[in-house]
Amino acid sequence: MAKSKQPKLTGFEATLPAATPAQPRPADGAIFNAALGYAPLVSGNRARAVGDPLTIALIENTTTSKTATSKTGRDGGFSLTPPTAGPLAFLNPDALKASGQSSFKGDGSAAQTSSFSGTVAVTIAEVRPNGTALVKGEKRMMLSQGHEWIQFSGIVRLADIDANNTVRSPQVADARMEYSGKGSIQRASREGWLSKFFNMITPF
Repeated sequence: MAKSKQPKLTGFEATLPAATPAQPRPADGAIFNAALGYAPLVSGNRARAVGDPLTIALIENTTTSKTATSKTGRDGGFSLTPPTAGPLAFLNPDALKASGQSSFKGDGSAAQTSSFSGTVAVTIAEVRPNGTALVKGEKRMMLSQGHEWIQFSGIVRLADIDANNTVRSPQVADARMEYSGKGSIQRASREGWLSKFFNMITPF
């Protein structure tokens, strides 16, 4: 869910419903004809078939943090007392002492916060027997300084679609969001090739 610099991906195009061959209406004398399509009182106009559009409300807020602390220490000592008589009596007791100490302390922390909001209309690409549906779609915008697009795909439960044919993005499983663009604004926000070269060879 980040603003990508990659070219626009394919496979997010709108899915059209399967074309049904036109059949002549039987002469039954009735005004109502179910073959012409209607909205049942139970389900209303909710999206439920391949090609039906619905709206994904993009409500993504992510906050992560991590803190690590490490501390170690070690002390050691050695001493030897020479005899007061004999050939080693001339040794100084203070010259036969040694000690060592080592310590380490490290701290580290990292934090990241990201948010993404908006809406994107998608279509149902596949309806599955367990009551879920694969949806996908994209929104393309041509601005004066370039192009931008939002691409979305995921799996929704048909029961989560509200009366306004809207589903919140946190309710979408296997969600894939791509926000990117191209143009002069995108080029201005990128690092130049010469700066990348010097950043690769500089030791600082």
